[in-house]
Amino acid sequence: MYFNRAIIIGNLTRDPEFRSLPSGVQIATIGVATNRVWKDKNGAKQESTDYHNVVVFGRQAETTAQYLRKGSSVLVEGRMQTRSWDAADGVKKYRTEVVADRIQFGPRRDGVMKGDNLVSTKASSGEQEAPPVETIDYPEENVNVDDIPF
Repeated sequence: MYFNRAIIIGNLTRDPEFRSLPSGVQIATIGVATNRVWKDKNGAKQESTDYHNVVVFGRQAETTAQYLRKGSSVLVEGRMQTRSWDAADGVKKYRTEVVADRIQFGPRRDGVMKGDNLVSTKASSGEQEAPPVETIDYPEENVNVDDIPF
């Protein structure tokens, strides 16, 4: 049995590049950076960043190119693929990338989506306010633990 699955959550390193193949298939390519933080044996904080090339096809490529920008948060699920080609100088080149099956957009930094309209969270003074948080108002009831069936 074989398994080839990649799941990454990170931020875009550049705006998506969108194009169409001669066959009409739409493609978006994005770069995603993932960060890792750990403590070394001396207890000092260490950080590392990895960069991933991602290819998105079809309708997801369209929406990726339309809504994502450099710095956007994204979750990518897909498979790893390495392709090769002969460069103009005769050297064989290789590129490993994630071929996305699913793209999920992360939270927006510049606003909060409300229906079809984007509501800006920037105050007139230039400072950012905390976005409004929707809360659930639970009824005030006293629960008797003897009434719980489990």
